[in-house]
Amino acid sequence: MAGLREERDAERAKIIEGKPERQHKLGKLTARERLDLLLDEDSFTEVELYRRHQLSGPKLGDNRPYTDGVVAGSGTIDGRRVFVYSQDFTLFGGSLGQAHAAKIHKVMDLALATGSPLIGLNDSGGARIQEGVEALHGYGGIFRRHAAASGVIPQISVILGPCAGGAAYSPALADFTFMVRDTARMYLTGPDVVEVVSGERVSHDELGGADVHGELSGSAAVVCDDEQSCLADVRYLVSMLPRNNLEPAPRTVGSGAGSEVRPRLAEIVPVEPNQPYDIRKVIAEVVDDEDFFEIHELWARNVVCAFGRVDGEVVGVVGNQPMVLAGVLDREASQKAARFVRFCDAFNIPLLTLVDVPGFLPGTEQEHNGVIRHGAKLLYAYCEATVPRIQVVLRKAYGGAYIVMDSRSIGCDLSLAWPTNEIAVLGAEGAVNVLFRKELAAEEDPEPLRQELIGAYTEEFLDPAYAAERGLVDDVIDPVDTRAAIARGLAMLRDKRTERPRRKHGNVPL
Repeated sequence: MAGLREERDAERAKIIEGKPERQHKLGKLTARERLDLLLDEDSFTEVELYRRHQLSGPKLGDNRPYTDGVVAGSGTIDGRRVFVYSQDFTLFGGSLGQAHAAKIHKVMDLALATGSPLIGLNDSGGARIQEGVEALHGYGGIFRRHAAASGVIPQISVILGPCAGGAAYSPALADFTFMVRDTARMYLTGPDVVEVVSGERVSHDELGGADVHGELSGSAAVVCDDEQSCLADVRYLVSMLPRNNLEPAPRTVGSGAGSEVRPRLAEIVPVEPNQPYDIRKVIAEVVDDEDFFEIHELWARNVVCAFGRVDGEVVGVVGNQPMVLAGVLDREASQKAARFVRFCDAFNIPLLTLVDVPGFLPGTEQEHNGVIRHGAKLLYAYCEATVPRIQVVLRKAYGGAYIVMDSRSIGCDLSLAWPTNEIAVLGAEGAVNVLFRKELAAEEDPEPLRQELIGAYTEEFLDPAYAAERGLVDDVIDPVDTRAAIARGLAMLRDKRTERPRRKHGNVPL
């Protein structure tokens, strides 16, 4: 037995040691080094360490390494169970074959069965060419499991190297995708194929680098400078999320937010409706310890989506960003916010919507590219959401964009407004130009009349009390009391339950 034990331990040590020099030369960590950073110390339990492919073929028959290029198992993050797989680029370039896929299927099944988050660390050249259709079948099994787990457990993909071809659909189906600059690349067809088909010459980073997906495509929710900070961010996000759709998000000790006054809130937002400010400063004043985690920070920056805590309770925050495009909604912002709202609703995370929106972005480019359809995604997401929903109108709330930003009419539970709020079909100047076009055109000098009409319209229709008197706003609050009012509202709505008509599913305007 002693001899068997010694032989076994030596074999295990050799497998676990791997070939770190190959990864380090590329400026990357090994699959196991990544797991050490992601998971709590000594918490990882590996499955199928000795798994090897059973196939023959070019460069396969005599090449049957243990693990088959993926380390899979379970560990904890802050003491909470997660399941994880980490692809090993030093074996077959991390490519996916039958045995490799079977290990991923196993941890996905276990994650769903135990109600635990799933995290995939991707570093793969894609399907293993030598295994042909078996590799494609393996990918199909992964995608089917992603769909089955959607809305049941949080799913996070982390791109730490190449993620090409069919492999790119796994991150696309996950709830959140993280990418690392300089080393992470994700695309369906690589630069060589692009050049052959279109004649366009493009580098790997230009085609599918982290900044491309963080800023342009919106495929990356978080972009990081290095693997260490990336995996630290994954840990932080997991600390905000529930383990599954039947458990609450982890609470921290409340701080008495229901009675707090935040004087800076009265200073951050200018009274003038055309003056910009950073909505993130408002979010920082509202959440605990000024601490929040922004999703898609680089993409569709005219709306901000973030997780934070208010009096210890996790909330999802959606806010217009006046610093970018004056905070208008457009097709990208609508998509970004809609997906975030649907995630929060699926996992019972209350929604806080901070409104300062002048409308939808006008123009032929927006209309021709489906701003109506994309705006409907956000509208649908809010209408469908059954979690506690609080709206705070900070300043402007004009037209259809006001409705879409979780207005009372589409089901928000508690609508609060600052004294500077302007809820109307149009701003005063736009409304006057439409309503009194003929009268203004008849004037030799229309400006005095225009200003008089703007003043009258503002006084009658943009008065902060106008919406409150009609029951469309629950309270007009002092800005300094915003955090307290939100905390009390969340406490009031904590036990909210909503019954929906039975149906297979709705038809989201995708």
